[in-house]
Amino acid sequence: MANMKHLALERPIVFFDLETTGINLKTDRIVEITVLKVFPDGAEKFISTLINPEIPIPAAATAIHRITDAEVAEKPQFRRYAKSLIEFLTDCDIGGYNVKKFDLPMLENEFKRVGLTFSRTGRSVIDAMVIFHKKEPRDLKAAYRKYCGKELVDGHRTEVDIRATIEILESQLGIYSDIPKNTRDLHQYCCAEGENEWLDIDGKLAWCGDEVIFNFGGHIGQSLKSVATTYPDYLQWIINRDFSQELKTIMSDALNGVFPIRLRENQHDA
Repeated sequence: MANMKHLALERPIVFFDLETTGINLKTDRIVEITVLKVFPDGAEKFISTLINPEIPIPAAATAIHRITDAEVAEKPQFRRYAKSLIEFLTDCDIGGYNVKKFDLPMLENEFKRVGLTFSRTGRSVIDAMVIFHKKEPRDLKAAYRKYCGKELVDGHRTEVDIRATIEILESQLGIYSDIPKNTRDLHQYCCAEGENEWLDIDGKLAWCGDEVIFNFGGHIGQSLKSVATTYPDYLQWIINRDFSQELKTIMSDALNGVFPIRLRENQHDA
């Protein structure tokens, strides 16, 4: 059972870690995934597998995680696991190390490639790296050494990294009395500076007071409502192009006269 005595869980939280062919969120692929679901009572469910990325693994990536083309050649492709993985993540919060900027967007893109949509809406996302960098700007090995008093052996394999992440998070919550001890408040703590001003994860839209404005393109600085009224074809263009499903949904809603409402500090996604 997972030792999560410092973090109050309102529902299960899934910690996950990926090894990939590289760091390009659009073109690189997953080669190994580990997911560890921790329940409020401390029970856990664990899945770990190698995945055939369908593209060659660069030597630079293999040098880091030591996973070769030969190891994954006969492994199933991501689409084999996609539906069951979404089911495994249903009604769960998310945790990990650098999960906000890398692992979660990478996983979302893999789902998108096989025609499935995974939404982080309504989920708390807990990133031990964000806490670490706010307190001590270092890497995973340094975090493990500082917070757990041990050296990380065989890092850059997903099971080792994700279990180390849980140990680090637990130590952080025990050491820092000012850090929230529940997932909802810790989710807010893990938000990067200025991140809450973005409406979508890619920062294409941003809040300006209670108004949503474009943060890119030819209508940058203009409100979503005004562009939807004056240039509806622009919103349709976004829907038909290679943008995130989140952004496309916002555009579609705006064309139907439905616009985002800004949540205040005492509110949280349901």
